[in-house]
Amino acid sequence: MSATAALGQIDIASTQHVPMSRLAKVEFRKALDTRAGRWFTISIVGLVLVVEVIYALVADEGDKDYGDFLSIAGGVLGYFLPILIIMLVTSEASQRNGLVTFTLEPRRPRVVVAKFIAGIALGVSVMVMGAVVAAVGTVVGMLVGGTPEWSVDGNLLFNGFVLANLIGIFIGFAIGMLLMNTPAAIVGYFAYSLILPIAVSILSELSDGFDKIAPWIEFNTAQMPLFSGDYTPTGEEWAQIAVSGTIWLIIPLALGIMRLLRIEFK
Repeated sequence: MSATAALGQIDIASTQHVPMSRLAKVEFRKALDTRAGRWFTISIVGLVLVVEVIYALVADEGDKDYGDFLSIAGGVLGYFLPILIIMLVTSEASQRNGLVTFTLEPRRPRVVVAKFIAGIALGVSVMVMGAVVAAVGTVVGMLVGGTPEWSVDGNLLFNGFVLANLIGIFIGFAIGMLLMNTPAAIVGYFAYSLILPIAVSILSELSDGFDKIAPWIEFNTAQMPLFSGDYTPTGEEWAQIAVSGTIWLIIPLALGIMRLLRIEFK
């Protein structure tokens, strides 16, 4: 009998690692297992439905195309999807289960990747439900006298709905990783999405040159071409999205990952 066996030690070097697919499934399930996560997800879809029905009842007959309802669904999801992702990312800190998570999977970067995959899957799932609810709203609009057009412009579908909401998911992920506290991250997100654009608008009114600088340094302003007009940003506007996105998305995400790798969970 070897000395290792005599001391009662177990060699786990040959033990298989937890597959990434399993980690992602666990993170996805954790987002919906809690009452807060489950009911918040249901509330988002329910809010989209309520807004769609109200719009179907009050909008002009010529504004009841499926694309109109899809834009409304995208706008509602754009505000609340990042909060859902924040709750997913900060679950270890807010629910005090970080010690369990990182004991079962000590390699923290793999947990980060699993959370990112789960966040994308959860966000896309809610987006699909939002698109279905938009179809329900279109049907309601048709029942109250509308003559909807069911075809959707490709730029609206990709830029105005899919890409815009994916950016929101990334923002929620970055803020959650940076702050690692659910209330603080939610407050930070609303400050970023509501207060910051107002401040930028005021500064643009006070300074003639600031409105030209704002899209390069403020991500909300840079994203406006994704939500308006023909939903096709120019080359300069894509560059503004990339530069301001680096400031408000890539850098906070990198800092958040560095913090997660060093933080001590208790």
